[in-house]
Amino acid sequence: MMLMAGKRLAVFSIREGKGGSIWVRAGSAFVNKDGSLNVLLDVLPLDGKLHVREAAEKRDTPGLGGRYAPELGLDAAPVGGHS
Repeated sequence: MMLMAGKRLAVFSIREGKGGSIWVRAGSAFVNKDGSLNVLLDVLPLDGKLHVREAAEKRDTPGLGGRYAPELGLDAAPVGGHS
């Protein structure tokens, strides 16, 4: 991932559950001209850990491998395991 000024990033809290990992959108981050980040959180992670990655593109781009689907308006989606 190349951090360039103006790049939008997604911030997640990843919780481990019985059915697998649950990715919760915690906020957004933006890259500044000097390469530093501004992180804007909507929620605080219970375990103090955050995961930052490139934000998903428009609706025609698949979500993060089924882990999180922002184009569907989901704030959390379970990963793996059995229902």
